[in-house]
Amino acid sequence: MRKQVLIILAAAGILCGCQQKKTCTEQAFQYNVDKFYDLEILRYDVPEFDSLSLQQKQLLYCLSEAALWGRDILFDQNGRYNLRIRRACEALYQQKDKVQCTDQDWAVFEKYLKRVWFSNGIHHHYSEDKFLPEFDQAWFVAACEAAGVEYDAAILPVMFDPAVMPKRTTAQDGVDLVACSAGNYYGEGVTQAEAEAWYAAHKDNSPEPLWIGLNSQLVKNEKGEIEERVYKVGGLYGEALEHVVYWLKEALRYAENDQQREVINKLIAFNETGDLKLFNEYCIAWVKDLDSRVDFVNGFTETYSDPLGITGTWESMVNFKDLAATKRTQLISDNAQWFEDHSTTDPKYKKEEVKGVTAKVITAAMLAGDCYPATPIGINLPNANWIRKEYGSKSVTIDNLMHAYNEAAKGNGFNEEFMIDDEIRAIYNQYGAQCGDLHTDLHECVGHGSGKLMPGVSKDALKEHASTIEEARADLFGLYYLADPKLVELGLLPNAEAYKAGYYQQMMNGLMTQLVRIEPGKDIEEAHMRNRQLIANWCYAHANGEMEIIERDGKHYLQINDYEGVRRLYGELLAEIQRITSEGDYPAAKEMVETYAVKVNQDLHKEILERYKKLNLAPYKGFVNPVYCVERNEAGEITDVKLDFTEGYIEQHLRYSRDYSPLPSIN
Repeated sequence: MRKQVLIILAAAGILCGCQQKKTCTEQAFQYNVDKFYDLEILRYDVPEFDSLSLQQKQLLYCLSEAALWGRDILFDQNGRYNLRIRRACEALYQQKDKVQCTDQDWAVFEKYLKRVWFSNGIHHHYSEDKFLPEFDQAWFVAACEAAGVEYDAAILPVMFDPAVMPKRTTAQDGVDLVACSAGNYYGEGVTQAEAEAWYAAHKDNSPEPLWIGLNSQLVKNEKGEIEERVYKVGGLYGEALEHVVYWLKEALRYAENDQQREVINKLIAFNETGDLKLFNEYCIAWVKDLDSRVDFVNGFTETYSDPLGITGTWESMVNFKDLAATKRTQLISDNAQWFEDHSTTDPKYKKEEVKGVTAKVITAAMLAGDCYPATPIGINLPNANWIRKEYGSKSVTIDNLMHAYNEAAKGNGFNEEFMIDDEIRAIYNQYGAQCGDLHTDLHECVGHGSGKLMPGVSKDALKEHASTIEEARADLFGLYYLADPKLVELGLLPNAEAYKAGYYQQMMNGLMTQLVRIEPGKDIEEAHMRNRQLIANWCYAHANGEMEIIERDGKHYLQINDYEGVRRLYGELLAEIQRITSEGDYPAAKEMVETYAVKVNQDLHKEILERYKKLNLAPYKGFVNPVYCVERNEAGEITDVKLDFTEGYIEQHLRYSRDYSPLPSIN
């Protein structure tokens, strides 16, 4: 049983946030924390933490501190005004007693601040549309004046004018993607044409290319010329990266082995210099570290938020291997070549030898940056194709987060409302979670790692549609094999009927239920949502009786008549998506995305929203982290690490802003 601890961290100079009256583990674990707007906050358990060695706990603690110090970076990457807005709102929130207002006024202000925390800025974390306050500008100005809160007046139009920076990352065809995106990956005045010309001029065409632009912001100097501001200690975001490096150096003291020590050292050197060659060396060392139980991602990683798909957003996830569940992903990994050889894609697009698809199931122990509060449920890294080809990749499924989602969703009425009948609900209740886990494993373990580019094809060839096409490719790979007898043979599914739960859920979600995340009248913008609708709409459009949408009592439901036929459709689409990827066929990618992935059936959308609203559910979920509570001896050495699970959503974000916020408001 975990006990409550209150410790002053002398080395960090902060107060550990575990001064709660009672830990969650002294009663039934409480997954649900908060709910507001379309968001629900959960907490996740960290099973097996107490069974880890002291050295592993010490390592997890140091890596978690390194993770938390990057929080400001993501806020600033998501928009150059975000830190100013967050800090003004936090300062006002903590001066409530000085503000004369109604409870309703304060409640909508509090919800706005909670939303800013969730999205790491003022744009919705998924749709990327700017969300406007429900309080007006006059109220905010008066409240700040009464509370003595100083703020930059430049934030007012950014907060309140719907025409100012309306979209964090636009994917709209025919516009300047850089100029029309509010993200802070490019300085003011930089155009898409200028950025693309700069990247083209600096592209590394060597056999082991550097990812030019991964860790930098393009700006115009006084002469109007484009130049880089590199993310590094002493450079852009240096104040935060200094703390990240400090805690990575502390983590070295507790590294499990020499290979892990090399990984940490390479990452430290990269953060200190910004040298992309060191980043490549770090990625290779990370892929090779197969023996460590504790693992982590820390740094500039995914490129979805950059409208040109070049610069990485800052993220971190600290984790350790779930030894029992990893046996499942290891089976898939061991058979990666079989999956590659038997896919529906043209043989010339297949890898002759699948290398190093290292798969495991992990337990998340700390989420940060672009993994917090909303987080992925699977990761496949590194992203550089040449490293994946020569050294392989690591694929992980995050089991404790998926478990938290499933526990929080029990009995919420969603399946009863949207699934067509008791028969499919029974199949889903029995096999849905298992199929979900397996599809994620297949997506990450073999989907992303499958296929190859033709000689001379650039990884950037599909431009703004690259993310959607890549996610569709990995999803289709997983979906096609979910119904394969091989999975029953391997013992990954119990029988030949179980896959139907996964097929029904995917088609229903892509055609109908994911629309609960879209505002009326809006198109789909986010790459993962586009991927899911692309798959479902393409299959539905090419179906010949395999499925249909039927109406009962004024409500529409998906009916699948031929599951094997649906698998054939998945296979046909997989072959075409792989061809587009391998050949870098931008016109075909553009047509595929614009035809099937973007537009929404407005009548069906309205119906789905009305039905969903009656359930009083939140379509998006995110998490609060556990609090690491350390015990030290008189010499300052860590003698024990415990987790506390009782910190609330507001308390956690205020603590993070107080204790882990080193960046200036304008960077």
